[in-house]
Amino acid sequence: MTNSSDNHGMIPWHGTTIIGVKANGKTVIAGDGQVSMGNTVMKPNARKVRRLGDGSVIAGFAGATADAFTLFERLEKKLEQHRGQLMRAAVELAKDWRTDKYLRNLEALMIVADKDVLLILTGNGDVLEPEHGIAAIGSGGNYALSAAKALVDYETDPEKIARKAMAVAAEVCVFTNDRVTVETIDA
Repeated sequence: MTNSSDNHGMIPWHGTTIIGVKANGKTVIAGDGQVSMGNTVMKPNARKVRRLGDGSVIAGFAGATADAFTLFERLEKKLEQHRGQLMRAAVELAKDWRTDKYLRNLEALMIVADKDVLLILTGNGDVLEPEHGIAAIGSGGNYALSAAKALVDYETDPEKIARKAMAVAAEVCVFTNDRVTVETIDA
């Protein structure tokens, strides 16, 4: 694994797949369960997608597990400070993540959502709302993203899109398995 300085400021891809799909009044975040160390599967059933705060926000992470838990905790605190406003909490977290000496070294990416928005958060200070309501991160993210974009013309249920896209990623990416965790929020 490379660190961000080796990639000229880019966040490295991490061994996992997380996808978020927002469509038809429903938002879904799905993630695989594989935890790898190098070429070895350390755990096949990790939960990389979970509910935060009062349950009105769902989040998934790709990256180092301890780093992700730190970011989940920080996001929950920001949600409390900003009365559950996800966009505001995400922007404040991204600012801290980019400027704080400790947080700046965390290697993770996150997809977060509530009933209104679906966002990708990065350590570069990015808070990105994906076009067409589909976002994916991790080593299998591009596979899942491509599959989901192909499926939206044929499928209207975002959970079915997310599950099928995760199945495609699990078949192609060796760092992604088929033990999927799914969280859903209705608008």
